[in-house]
Amino acid sequence: MKIFEKIYMGLVLFFLYVPVIVLIVYSFNSGSNYMVYEGFSLKWYGEILKNSSLMEALKNSIILAFSGSVAAGIIGTLGAYAMSRGKLFMKNAVSYVSILTIMIPEIILGMVYMAFFSRLDLGLGMGALIIAHSAFCIPYVLLMVRSRLALINTELEEAAYDLGAGKFRTFMDIILPQLVPAIVSGMLLAFAMSFDDVIISIFLTGSRINTLPVKINSQLKTIPNPEINVLFTIMLAVTLTVVILLSLLNRKGKKDNED
Repeated sequence: MKIFEKIYMGLVLFFLYVPVIVLIVYSFNSGSNYMVYEGFSLKWYGEILKNSSLMEALKNSIILAFSGSVAAGIIGTLGAYAMSRGKLFMKNAVSYVSILTIMIPEIILGMVYMAFFSRLDLGLGMGALIIAHSAFCIPYVLLMVRSRLALINTELEEAAYDLGAGKFRTFMDIILPQLVPAIVSGMLLAFAMSFDDVIISIFLTGSRINTLPVKINSQLKTIPNPEINVLFTIMLAVTLTVVILLSLLNRKGKKDNED
């Protein structure tokens, strides 16, 4: 039985990671054909830096992901605290609605956001993208912060109240420092989700704004070249960096809980 488990795991790992490894190797291809390897070279990384439209799309993606993750961090943290410590009317219903965007297919969210902004005549572009990405990233922060709040000893808060501290002072001095790892973890996850998003962004980019995933998607449909492999590798590197940071923060959070 163990041999079949090993074969199964080997096949899973093969189909998951071999295409990724091939993609990375081909990003260092010296040839102009993105599917034929002709030798090692950094040529296409240099070409990417000279491509102003791709650099603009990368800049837009970073600005969008950063803005969306910061907004989600603030709103998600406040929402998690209100649901955990406040006395909200229909708290369970509010909690369910707050994380609903995770369960709704992105193509539906994209269509809804596009219809919403068009209906209000607000126009598409970076503003619409930031609002939409902030909205669908909020649940990732909210869930992480709520989980962390459930582990915080409420006796510390009660002691602060007994000593005369108000709710704001108690939150800033007692609760927020303990929430920082969870908030940063949620924001990093939100950054990765926003940076990699294609579907919602396609509906909201407009005619003058492009994000990197949308640019890659459109370029694949026209004339694929080795720059595509480089772009995929860059996006993979960003995502892996976020995953590593998340792992380090989760370890720190667990260590703090044990202490």
